Amino acid sequence: MDRRKFFKCLVGGSALSIYALNQLNAAVYQSIASLNQKFIKDNSPDGVYWDSIARHYIFQDDLIMMNNGTVGPMPEPVFNTLMKCFKVQATNPFDCYNFFPQKKEEVRTKLAKFINASADEVAINRNTTEGMNLVANGLDLKAGDEVLLSSFEHPAGIHPWKLREKRTGIKIIEIPFGVPPKSVDEIINPFEKAITPRTRAISVSHTVFITGLIFPFKELSEIAHKNDIFVVADSAHGVGMLDIDVKQLGVDALASSPYKWLGAPTGCGLFYVKKESQDKLLPLIASSGWDTDKTARRFETLGQRADPLIFALGEAIDFQNIIGKQRIERRIKTLAGYLKEELKKIPKVRVHTPTDPYLSGGLTAFSIEGVDPEKIVNFLREKYNIVIRTIGRDRDRTSGVRVSTHIFVSTKQVDVVLEGVNHIARNWGIR
Repeated sequence: MDRRKFFKCLVGGSALSIYALNQLNAAVYQSIASLNQKFIKDNSPDGVYWDSIARHYIFQDDLIMMNNGTVGPMPEPVFNTLMKCFKVQATNPFDCYNFFPQKKEEVRTKLAKFINASADEVAINRNTTEGMNLVANGLDLKAGDEVLLSSFEHPAGIHPWKLREKRTGIKIIEIPFGVPPKSVDEIINPFEKAITPRTRAISVSHTVFITGLIFPFKELSEIAHKNDIFVVADSAHGVGMLDIDVKQLGVDALASSPYKWLGAPTGCGLFYVKKESQDKLLPLIASSGWDTDKTARRFETLGQRADPLIFALGEAIDFQNIIGKQRIERRIKTLAGYLKEELKKIPKVRVHTPTDPYLSGGLTAFSIEGVDPEKIVNFLREKYNIVIRTIGRDRDRTSGVRVSTHIFVSTKQVDVVLEGVNHIARNWGIR
């Protein structure tokens, strides 16, 4: 069944049977498995492999989605599973408390393995914002205790600490560094110098939404833990973009939003807390289990949830696993690297994202001298149907636009972005 007929069935009310949806998913995975076998010795930087993968994502006709940093699209199997499970919930509510809890634990185990954690270290919450609030308001902090942030944090990484500052008198210290930073030391050294005997926590974006920087957490965690400092990573974009290994990162906690790069539906998030660090946090919402559960499950006592969202999250993990996390990260960084190198050749363009692949991922931020970022976004959408977004701030010269290069994006589509940027740079703004 082609995509148009599939949606017509859903919208028309004669939704596909659960059996048919399962068959559709099986066909998608068989297709990808065949591609993997065909290209087993080929990293496939472009061409047939990735064109075939892209066809398994659900898009409006001709839409070129290059803003995964806000909300990403779902692969077909994820959407199928979401619809299937909502149908079960609607037609057999008994399964919501009989079968669904067991299925949810299967997803937790799958999600934990995806980031190299144990199931007891993973809570499935709603988004990164909730995870960051859990840390900021769950740590035992007193007036005068210090928390280090970078100067490029997302509002969800700043305001939970601001609220805690107002309530209990902690001290927030923001650490600046260059745009783009040229080395790991340029990023880490200012944090190391800022540590004092009162420093209790470091809360930093792993995937910096303003500039696209991938923060070197391995190096930061080593320094912080020598000083008994709790480390939390805002990795809103990390899961699905990067081959994340939380043990290598060394963090105490990590929060992410799988609906950006992993292809999960909105409304489900990942909150990882290292086993040895869990007793340092108190939950924010209390129900049965908050005081007796000895695992990260104590941080998700929210009562009844929309469990189909969680099962679709499990399907999103399956989709990426069959392609391969390393292959996905390599593809994303290859596209981003090409985009950055070509942007640097265009007059008046300033790239805000590091070129070093260790310090960058699939988010590329840039500006065009003398051109309002909003006009860049509108031009690319109106002329090419390409979706990107504005980003940044005038005060630190990060005001510009941001492009996401996920696995469903082709080099040809990146070239279209470059064509539009080149036209703007040569014909608009300061001359």
